[in-house]
Amino acid sequence: MTSVDILLSLIRIAFDKAQPSSLSDDISWEEVLALADAQGMAAIAADGIAKAKIILPQDTRREFAVRVLMHEQVYQQHELWMSKLAKVYRKGGFRMMLLKGWGMSLNYPVPCHRPSGDLDIWLFGQWKEADKFLALRNIKVDNRHHHHSVFSFGELTVENHYDFINTHAHRSSKYFEKKLKELANTEYEKKEVYDVEIYLPGADFNMLFLLRHSANHFVGKEMTIRQLLDWALFVERHHHEINWKTCLDFLNEQGLYRYFNILSLICVEKFGFCKDIFHCELVQDVLMERVFADILKPEFSDSKHHKALGIIAMKTRRWWCNRWKHRLCYPDSLLSGFIFGVWAKVLKPSHFLH
Repeated sequence: MTSVDILLSLIRIAFDKAQPSSLSDDISWEEVLALADAQGMAAIAADGIAKAKIILPQDTRREFAVRVLMHEQVYQQHELWMSKLAKVYRKGGFRMMLLKGWGMSLNYPVPCHRPSGDLDIWLFGQWKEADKFLALRNIKVDNRHHHHSVFSFGELTVENHYDFINTHAHRSSKYFEKKLKELANTEYEKKEVYDVEIYLPGADFNMLFLLRHSANHFVGKEMTIRQLLDWALFVERHHHEINWKTCLDFLNEQGLYRYFNILSLICVEKFGFCKDIFHCELVQDVLMERVFADILKPEFSDSKHHKALGIIAMKTRRWWCNRWKHRLCYPDSLLSGFIFGVWAKVLKPSHFLH
């Protein structure tokens, strides 16, 4: 068994999608741990190891234990600082909605074993007023980005979204953004964390946003197993709340239906999720294995450039090598996507270097 096979097996066991079974004796646990780290799955792999009652070498057992403790501590701090920020915003009269991240962790069997990253928020259209409010409190806000501002708060890097997706990158993005704004303003739920109220988007919003956001990562940067599992666990928990016909019709209009189908197939065939939760017939696709292989190890991964010209040349090569991904995820033509992408960089020149 390869390290990929072992990791997939451990994830299925952790999520009760497979019964614990014996594994071969010649496993390179160092390779498994390295892959789990790269995919954000170390703590979840440790859950699978515990459920399967696998006896690890002492050093390996210690390494997995360190990862679990780290995930749990980071999650606790993330949650604490998230609530502190919500309290600051509340003083200014702002409501804070969380995107992805902490809200997705609630769908996991052990929420604190989902890795925590930046805090993505939306303030119901009041981002300018909120940024000014923070500036008065000596918090420096970076506005060099296309669809969000960025600032540090305690131990968090916060992305304050005024758009959910980059509307400058593709002609079709403005239609997708309009739909997301409509849903975010009308369908949401409230949660109380550390005595402060925060907001989470509704199921239709998350269904569309998770797909489009992961597609952007898949096409332009890198995507991980963690994003696949965010999708699968969200659908498993909330599939009865989703207006499937409306959402699938919209995905079809926006050229994202095939991507939805492939991601869902991967979740069924690689991770053991029930196909019925997707409320439609999933069709076998010749690109499924290529997509999954690219998630594990991107076909184009050259990013070791520090000078502007090298970065621009690398991004041009990446766009060309990833044109098959563009066709899979966007309705825009390749020429249109290229022109809009270049124009987006012109509007925000700092993005040439990111």
